[in-house]
Amino acid sequence: MTGFGLLGHALVMARGSNLALVVRFDDLPFLTEAERLAQQQFVTGASARNWASYADSVTLPADFPEWRRHLLTDPQTSGGLLIACDPNRAAEVTRRITDAGFPLACIIGYVDAGPPSITIRS
Repeated sequence: MTGFGLLGHALVMARGSNLALVVRFDDLPFLTEAERLAQQQFVTGASARNWASYADSVTLPADFPEWRRHLLTDPQTSGGLLIACDPNRAAEVTRRITDAGFPLACIIGYVDAGPPSITIRS
């Protein structure tokens, strides 16, 4: 599955597990120029369409800028590479992935009880 942005892929996981996901925006790895370009409105039309299709299942911080939201809904992400694991093994799993040659692998959030949804925290 591709084209739904990080939020779309995370929401598929939330719905599939019937749980809520919390994503820490400040822990997300972005390409070097992504934030600057998004702030200058270099965004895809699909980003807005993606947001319209699943906004009712996503909670953003009250002061969250639109350009940041575009980074989360951009269809050019690797959202399909999200994985979930036992929190007690998260550091080990992340280390194994980075050791395998993927240095940007990182823990970006956690699973929480609740209806399938995504909450973004800073």
